[in-house]
Amino acid sequence: MREARAGLLLAAWVLGVGCREDKPVEPLTSLAPAPLAPLTAERMDAGAGDAGAGDDPLFRVAPAPVYGEPVPDKALRLELAGESVRLAGETFTPVRPAELAKLAERIQGQAVLVVPDADTFMAQTSELFEALRDGASQVWLKHPDAAVAYRLVLRDEEGFRAWLAEVAPGKLRIIQRADGLELSTSVGKLPGGDPNGPSVPVRGGKQDIATLRRGLERLKGRFKTAEDICLVPSFGTEVAQAARALSGIYTAPGEPLFESLCLIYPTPPRRKDGG
Repeated sequence: MREARAGLLLAAWVLGVGCREDKPVEPLTSLAPAPLAPLTAERMDAGAGDAGAGDDPLFRVAPAPVYGEPVPDKALRLELAGESVRLAGETFTPVRPAELAKLAERIQGQAVLVVPDADTFMAQTSELFEALRDGASQVWLKHPDAAVAYRLVLRDEEGFRAWLAEVAPGKLRIIQRADGLELSTSVGKLPGGDPNGPSVPVRGGKQDIATLRRGLERLKGRFKTAEDICLVPSFGTEVAQAARALSGIYTAPGEPLFESLCLIYPTPPRRKDGG
């Protein structure tokens, strides 16, 4: 009888275990943060902002104050003029090796303020920015429309790839295209109103700095420990337009969202030797 009772208890336990309903394990994707909502421009009243084509709100850009750092008063002032630059009344053409060597000697160990004109493109600055990266103690880029400037870390295309390969959260960058600004991260881009277009489209021929600023604040809230951000202009972008975009990284005078600002410039062509 004792053995029969033990067998019945064992059978009941086995049946109880077999009938227990296991809770399904949630997929790992459920642990990921929710995707950020698309970034859209603020709705504006008629007559507000900069008018583009008539009164169409799609062409009006919300007003955005220009922020940055005070212009360094002791930096060498280097004025861009196409493929030439002016420094203390002297003109240099960096694409010419002899003149580039003279310019590199002048800026060695100095803080340099780059002052853009309206017509110098990133594609024309390769040799200059490489010399500044290698020789200047500090590199600043002045805003074309206001008395503020931005201290930059300069990286060529190889340096940009190395930066992207670093193990760090975010890797935030602003891709500056002809049709607008794309905000990219290590896990994808911040979508705009049109998921197939840039995060911050050009509106009425103008950069939408107000929307750019809101988008970067949103990304900073997601990637709280990210300390740097890179601006990656297309090679056909004017240097002045790149400087205007940098204003969007600031939320107030002297208060950037990120500690380090990086500008990516095109790698200079390497001249082959006679062999």
